[in-house]
Amino acid sequence: MHPARDRRAAPATAASPLLEVRNLETWYGPIAAMQGVNLQVREGQMVAVLGANGAGKTTLLNTLAGVVDPFKGEVLWQGERIHGLDPDAVCRRGLVLVPEGRQIYPFLSVRDNLTMGAFTRGDPDGVREDIARVFGWFPRLRERERQHAGLLSGGEQQMLAIGRAYLSRPRLLMLDEPSLGLSPLLTKEIFGIVSRIRSETGTAILVVEQNAAIALAHADDGYIMELGRIVAADTCANLSQKADVREAYLGGQAAHQNASGTAQRWKRRKTWR
Repeated sequence: MHPARDRRAAPATAASPLLEVRNLETWYGPIAAMQGVNLQVREGQMVAVLGANGAGKTTLLNTLAGVVDPFKGEVLWQGERIHGLDPDAVCRRGLVLVPEGRQIYPFLSVRDNLTMGAFTRGDPDGVREDIARVFGWFPRLRERERQHAGLLSGGEQQMLAIGRAYLSRPRLLMLDEPSLGLSPLLTKEIFGIVSRIRSETGTAILVVEQNAAIALAHADDGYIMELGRIVAADTCANLSQKADVREAYLGGQAAHQNASGTAQRWKRRKTWR
């Protein structure tokens, strides 16, 4: 096993999260896209961030990846401040983003797309081993190894985007809406393989999703975002049992209603200060 992977799989102490976000705030011009966000991911952990469109989930990942600079707050990676770094510097530290919409290279082959993920590496033998591992996780990619990536189905492109990100040897793999546009069957397959990547390599996972049911079923801890803020945070087991979460995200019946007969919204139950 590669030495870096040994370190990646080492357990973290309660006092040392791999990633810590403190009071993060990001603006697009005069519009606050995200405010007062606090979040932690520990070594080998899978964390889900849930919320509707416009909640700020993609802004969160883009800020962590260095695509967008925060207005205020801190992003700590193993205790080091990394907010404000360029995306390539963030990637070299081990935070790797699989963006929404996959963004594969359509006119390159599947293999060449995977090789592009290893642009920060200088170990060709290790790259070949990791490509073989990706093909083991995603056999359909092996069958289409020489095919142009733009000719793949949506599910296969998502597999390729995840495999390409893995070729950077991430310690934290960040997934932006991996189920977007996929059938329930493919979504289940993708999350199953992501869980396998985590268990086999010790890679931590941070996933933002609208499909709350499958995200809560696979992740350890969960955060719920609304209008750019974290409005709930707990273990996924606890979140999935809360009446408000079930009513808003899992299709359950509202536990109680307000005087007008409509279900209470998260904004009536905010937890931030």
